[in-house]
Amino acid sequence: MAFIKAIVLALTQRGIDPAPLLSEAQIAPKLLSQPQARITALQMEWLSATAMKTLDDEALGWFRRRLPWGSYGMLVRASLSAPSLGVALQRWCRHHGLLTDDIHLQLTTAGGVARLELHERHDLGALQEFCIVSVLRNALGVACWLTDSRIPLRHTTLGFAPPPHADSYRVLFDGPTQFDAPSHSLQFDAGYLSLPVRRDEAALQRMLQRALLLTVRPYRRDRLLVEKVRQTLAEHPEQGRNAEDLAGFLNLSVRTLHRQLKEEGASLQQLKDSVRQAQAKALLLRSTRPIKQVAGQVGFQSEKSFSRAFKSWTGQTPEECRRARQDTLRS
Repeated sequence: MAFIKAIVLALTQRGIDPAPLLSEAQIAPKLLSQPQARITALQMEWLSATAMKTLDDEALGWFRRRLPWGSYGMLVRASLSAPSLGVALQRWCRHHGLLTDDIHLQLTTAGGVARLELHERHDLGALQEFCIVSVLRNALGVACWLTDSRIPLRHTTLGFAPPPHADSYRVLFDGPTQFDAPSHSLQFDAGYLSLPVRRDEAALQRMLQRALLLTVRPYRRDRLLVEKVRQTLAEHPEQGRNAEDLAGFLNLSVRTLHRQLKEEGASLQQLKDSVRQAQAKALLLRSTRPIKQVAGQVGFQSEKSFSRAFKSWTGQTPEECRRARQDTLRS
């Protein structure tokens, strides 16, 4: 709950009422006064995402200068062409310094141990803990994603006193955590730095649709089943007719498919709708095909059911969406 209170503080400091965002994330305001209250990872993801977009600040108020929406995606993109994780993390640290000088990230190795250190160069105030934890978890999540490897931590050091919820840190960071340390750092086997970067631009685009998963949830090797399902539905739509076909294509049981998607905060129907929506928008905006053809191509039996679904997704009918795009181009 301390992190939810930090997001609320960032919003109120900018004169924004947090109540609608809490409601959208299904977080009862009364929980803010209950220090031991807990929320789900999905609620954290929802609130973080809406707050970032509302503030247009992916740093959620941590720094003196905003990090506009897309800043961390730009950092990942700059690391994609690196030959190894070590080079990718060095780039990450260097480029993060271009976004803000309030903190400094540094990667060092000694005695077979890699240390990703975070040094404060400006007082982070009441948002210190939220900032430090988020930046370190984000960097670790990206490192795991780039190499598609679970990188176990040997040790985590934090330069602030243990908070009342210190027991929660066994969930935030695996391995032992030391508070009141000389510096903030993540420490892991330096051998991981030689791993090759396994991701490309297409994988990045898919990941960015739910990038906060890398910060909110611990990474499991190639764990983003959501990403696999989304890719399969887009590239092999014939496999998405039912859960049995899709599960068989992914070498999973139907029960495992639904269970793992639920653990990652999604459902098969949500992913089907998301892929259909993206495909429908692309066809509507980039082609002149009749609405009926677009409906059929994205898997709807009738134009009427497609129009009804499209309006529930976007708030517009297919015709309104296409017309708005045409008006924009003309202007």
